[in-house]
Amino acid sequence: MHTLYLDTEFTRLTADYRLISLALVDPDGAEFYVELSDGWAAADCSEFVQEIVLPQLDLARHGHSRSEARAALQQFLQGYSAVEVVSDALAWDWPLLLDLLGRNGLPTHVSCREDVSLLSDLDEAAIPHHALLDARLMSRAAKR
Repeated sequence: MHTLYLDTEFTRLTADYRLISLALVDPDGAEFYVELSDGWAAADCSEFVQEIVLPQLDLARHGHSRSEARAALQQFLQGYSAVEVVSDALAWDWPLLLDLLGRNGLPTHVSCREDVSLLSDLDEAAIPHHALLDARLMSRAAKR
């Protein structure tokens, strides 16, 4: 079974949060990263997200509509026979992944697990709050 490390960035830490970006990193090298060009607005974002997360986005390079991102995510996950998705904040990240997958839902060969210790030894300033960079950090931390 392969392990993929999941991280997301989203509009705010409230129940009505919206996905901005999502990354899955395989320690063997494969990566999935997408920034959504729709489904959220800067006006919906917390001050933290506006100051820290949004300036790091490169929508010209990584931006896709939700429907394009959904198709790409489904294709990426189909490249694995069995996969466990690991996140350090599963309660926030997992619902966003499921929502992006849409009505076709989660492929049956995908499961999840939380590991809150992945980034716990890092100072807050060392965490970039960029979905792909954070997922890479988790992948490297798991190897230690």
